[in-house]
Amino acid sequence: MDADALVAAVAGYAPRVHAAALATGPAHHVASPLGAWIVLALAADALEGEAREAAAGHLGAPVDEAVGAAVALLDEPHPAVAAAVACWSNGAALGERLGSWVGRLPAEVEAGPVPTQVVADRWAAARTAGLVDRFPVAVDPVTVLVLASALATKVTWAQPFAVAEAAELGGPWADEVGRVLTRTGATHLADTEAAGRVVVTMAESLTDLAVLTVTAAPEVPPVEVIAAAHELAALPAPSAARLSLFDVPLGPGHSWDLVEEVEARATTAERVEEDTVVLPAWTATSDHRLLTDDRFGFTAVVAHLLAALPPHPDGWEADAAQAAVARYGRLGFEAAAVTALGMRAGSARPPEPHPVPVRTLHARFGHPHAVVAVATQRRWDRVPAWFGPWDRLPVFSAWVAEPAEVTD
Repeated sequence: MDADALVAAVAGYAPRVHAAALATGPAHHVASPLGAWIVLALAADALEGEAREAAAGHLGAPVDEAVGAAVALLDEPHPAVAAAVACWSNGAALGERLGSWVGRLPAEVEAGPVPTQVVADRWAAARTAGLVDRFPVAVDPVTVLVLASALATKVTWAQPFAVAEAAELGGPWADEVGRVLTRTGATHLADTEAAGRVVVTMAESLTDLAVLTVTAAPEVPPVEVIAAAHELAALPAPSAARLSLFDVPLGPGHSWDLVEEVEARATTAERVEEDTVVLPAWTATSDHRLLTDDRFGFTAVVAHLLAALPPHPDGWEADAAQAAVARYGRLGFEAAAVTALGMRAGSARPPEPHPVPVRTLHARFGHPHAVVAVATQRRWDRVPAWFGPWDRLPVFSAWVAEPAEVTD
């Protein structure tokens, strides 16, 4: 599976993850579609026939190729992204089919017996530099299988943001925080298939990871803005879709004002284009239950895995979840996600869904936007140039609906 195919597969999976997250949890959230995609690919490798083909549809690639791509990411580690995968199991309880699958998992997958909850929590913390300190699924003595991935990054911006008064942001968010982030020379307009004309600003780190922030017209659904962000992130360079400001009408847009003045400048250019951006800092902590919506892709895969286990007097039950955190600030960006699938003997089965009264507050804080953290992995000094498996790969993404105070 080449790099273009992997980027396309993960970028295609990501909007479905965020659509499910928006449908089942708070609007403001962060996720790692890549972390979930890796677990889904490895789990799908235990399936056969039509079930395997259905899983390939969620993955956007044949299962064999998806597994190979996941292994390549572990084989060629990225300097800015810590990545780990583990499979812990009680081999005696798995039966022949799942036991065989565990036995042929790639060597890059950490293996061993099912740990205690404390040890699983420590694994999550160790693999994410302490950003995720609680394993997202329960691990107990009747657990027979756990499959998990962990991704983490903590980068420093190559150019730190400056700080401005929140009044420059405008809208309701200006009353939510006192200060916001600002910079010049990193923002442009682009036309996208998913969300129409958008504003794009990119913050680059010192270690081959860039974070794109994309905002569209307020009426564009969040999942379409997230899809547009992944669309732009998949380009050879995010600026490849840049519109000339001289091709855009003067005046206000959905998230910008465009003005023109005649100034004396020491330049040979016939026309000059400049930009400035103001945006909020933000933090997010999210818990995604991956069996609550078919768009995550785990529901059918887990059902087939449970069916492959030997009969048990108490039956079998499963859980799949992702814990994700992120922080976007003046000096840098950090994010982590642990995705886990666990299967255990049934004891007290969860209650069946039934109608209950639920009160939901739909609050709007200004103009929410999408964020995608994209890895690059290339060597221009080689002939021909070398592109690693992480190149242009979206690692974390978020729908930012709540600003945070600038603290650094």
